Amino acid sequence: MKLAILSRNGKLYSTRRLVEAARAAGHSARVLDPLRCYMRIASDGFSMRYKGRAIDGYGAVIPRIGASITRYGCAVLRQFELMGSHTPNPAAAVALARDKLACHQLLAARGIGLPATVFGDNPDDTADLLSLLGPPPHVVKLNEGTQGAGVMLTEKLSASRGVVEALRGLYANFLVQEFVAEAEGADLRCFVVGDRVVAAMRRTAPAGDFRSNLHRGGSANAAQATPGQCAVAVAAAAAVGLGVAGVDLIDSRRGPLVLEVNASPGLEGIEDATGIDIAAKIVEFAVKSSQKSGSAPRLKGRRKVVDLTSGGGMV
Repeated sequence: MKLAILSRNGKLYSTRRLVEAARAAGHSARVLDPLRCYMRIASDGFSMRYKGRAIDGYGAVIPRIGASITRYGCAVLRQFELMGSHTPNPAAAVALARDKLACHQLLAARGIGLPATVFGDNPDDTADLLSLLGPPPHVVKLNEGTQGAGVMLTEKLSASRGVVEALRGLYANFLVQEFVAEAEGADLRCFVVGDRVVAAMRRTAPAGDFRSNLHRGGSANAAQATPGQCAVAVAAAAAVGLGVAGVDLIDSRRGPLVLEVNASPGLEGIEDATGIDIAAKIVEFAVKSSQKSGSAPRLKGRRKVVDLTSGGGMV
């Protein structure tokens, strides 16, 4: 099968591993920079070009869209869907996963456990907003932050108010969550492919920090997710509409809680920690799900209806 990997940098570990896995399985694979793709959109069909040449014939597309290009990257991915290419992570699902507020609203509506979260937009209501959450510590998160960036812990009510008011003054989008002390600065990254967790690692925050992200200096070790943790991780990915996802969980007295559903989870840390060839599992799933769905590239841009309001992909 002819595969496209949407990534701005073909030298990145995750991108390179996906290309290697695809070629090892006998598929052709090409890395396409989403920002170099440009589209024609018309009622008579859809087409796309890349560096002056037509893009067509891709049976499956695996997106590795960075947070800084979410909007345009999703537009390119959606164009591929409209042209008949299959993707394990539809554009609508990627966009939803990047919006922490919308994602949390959806997960809560599905009954999936997560830390209590509050959000508001009026500076005059800061005190009442925080009262809905309970006493500090509080965790303040930028709505579109990644890799632990834009996440702050406030240990006093005055600090929570100060951070909230400062972020509002900068017109930043953010949310505030309860701090789950029993997690003890550790979380569990569950790597979901399809309907199962194919690998898991426990990440621990460095001394003096509460963020366990590897990009923030956290350490990682292979872990065995419990059946309950696997069920929550798979349910969270499915709720968002992602076939491939990194779901971060923390332990709490009321069971596993979802911190984040990541649409472009990195492969390096978890492959190193577990020794599992996750890239091969992603490629296998993308190819098999494409064949199962019956997706066939529209070489001449014939129309195909796509659900643009959810992560459900083509309809």
